[in-house]
Amino acid sequence: MGMQTGAHIVWDWNGTLFHDNDAIIGATNAAFAELGLTPITLEQYRALYCVPVPKFYERLMGRLPTEAEWEVMDTAFHRHYLEHRVRCGLTEGVAELLAGWSSAGRSQSILSMYGHDELVPLVKDFGIEAHFIRVDGRTGPSGGSKAEHMVRHLAELALAGVEPARTVVIGDAGDDAVAAGHVGARAVLYTGGSHSRASLEGFGVPVVDTLREAVAEAERLAA
Repeated sequence: MGMQTGAHIVWDWNGTLFHDNDAIIGATNAAFAELGLTPITLEQYRALYCVPVPKFYERLMGRLPTEAEWEVMDTAFHRHYLEHRVRCGLTEGVAELLAGWSSAGRSQSILSMYGHDELVPLVKDFGIEAHFIRVDGRTGPSGGSKAEHMVRHLAELALAGVEPARTVVIGDAGDDAVAAGHVGARAVLYTGGSHSRASLEGFGVPVVDTLREAVAEAERLAA
């Protein structure tokens, strides 16, 4: 890993680089079915989704799920997600954007709340791993916030000379902005993933409709 001196992007994976909205809603509804809950539309999901994930289920159920219910839904979601994921691909234009950022001499990494052992081979399968100086997925139980993972991610990036003040997190969830602020980085939120524009605009960071706009905004913020 060489020393980095310029702007750095920390990319989110699900709903950002990886366009898996159909897999997310399919797996969510499959998990709901196992507890007898009514299925929801993608629009409802984007309006209500939040982290920690049990709070999302509270919005739908009118109460927090019990520990047993959460375990059933979480296990079912991940099982069904694997089945639906195979029909999903990278967001349009991702390969070109990653290559362009790298060719300009800037660095980038991935931090995802998707399980690390599943994430790393998936990134490799898409042939884009060479663009990243680090790829980190979630370790430990699911359902929490990204902030604590971002602390560890930035600590590792600091060893390569990446500075939080010149780092921009690009993601599709308010939790990405919260995690960025937690480590002194900036954030740009993308409307093409798990959250609606209305739900993203309350986080006080730029909100964009395309990843091309997100990269342009990252370049401006990290200048």
